Amino acid sequence: MNKVASIAMSLAVGLLASSAWSHGSDDPLLRPIAPESAARWLKPQEPARIFGNTYLVGFGGLNVALIRTSAGLILIDGSVPQGVPAVEDNIRKLGFDLKDVKLILSTEPHFDHAGGLAALARDTGAVVVASAAAAQVLRRGRSGADDPQAAWLEPFPAVKKVRVVRDGERIRLGDTIVTARATPGHTFGSMGWTWRSCEAGRCAATVFAASLNPVAADGYRFSDPAHAGLTRAFRRTFEIVRTLPCDLLLTAHPDQSGGDSKFESLRRQRAPNPFLDPRACMALADKYEKLLDGRLAEEATSSGQ
Repeated sequence: MNKVASIAMSLAVGLLASSAWSHGSDDPLLRPIAPESAARWLKPQEPARIFGNTYLVGFGGLNVALIRTSAGLILIDGSVPQGVPAVEDNIRKLGFDLKDVKLILSTEPHFDHAGGLAALARDTGAVVVASAAAAQVLRRGRSGADDPQAAWLEPFPAVKKVRVVRDGERIRLGDTIVTARATPGHTFGSMGWTWRSCEAGRCAATVFAASLNPVAADGYRFSDPAHAGLTRAFRRTFEIVRTLPCDLLLTAHPDQSGGDSKFESLRRQRAPNPFLDPRACMALADKYEKLLDGRLAEEATSSGQ
């Protein structure tokens, strides 16, 4: 990115944060979190229909998805608190009413994806849905010491009411069924979501995946015997993601699956749809399992094993 583009993006993100804060200057649910990190994620992006009943209403570096059903809307993730006004504006730009949002699904209980859930739940009246492990974090607004990134993570507005779902549980809203798929690793509570999107006689198995990135704070070692359970869970998650029916993949951070470039391609030309890729989930799992293998190898080298 050149210097002019970088300055322009910083100004845009600054205006977005300022707008969010002025929207409710005394509103604790909209107070900005980690503005420097957020500047990398909150690149303004026009909302768009991706395929069938599936839309994106988030940002260039942070996906928030919307599913249209016959009985209302389902939102996936909530970005950071200062991003909430833009998400809500994007929903309205698509012609939807905020009160039509009935469910908000959480992928992972980190501030960049869950920080805005409390405000969105309040503004829409929707029910927040998460795994049991994630629900504990969402209710207190802070990750536990068992999270690999715990030392880096910011607290976020707690979500008072969370509906807990199990791996494989099917959630129906109108004519749409979304299935919860537990994918622990990046966090113990990580959850992916799958559904069918249909357009012009074609249906696509659609996946919104939580992050599979084996990133951790300084000093955390995946090879530590105390963390063996999480490392095994990561391995199972990679196999689960590889074998998911997956014609269309969205990821919590779009660049993890090439979603940022796919979005730009879709804006230029809808056919052939760049998001339709039956190998996307396999490629995602392969990419991040290699990163985990590399990290374990580095840990072994640094310990002299």
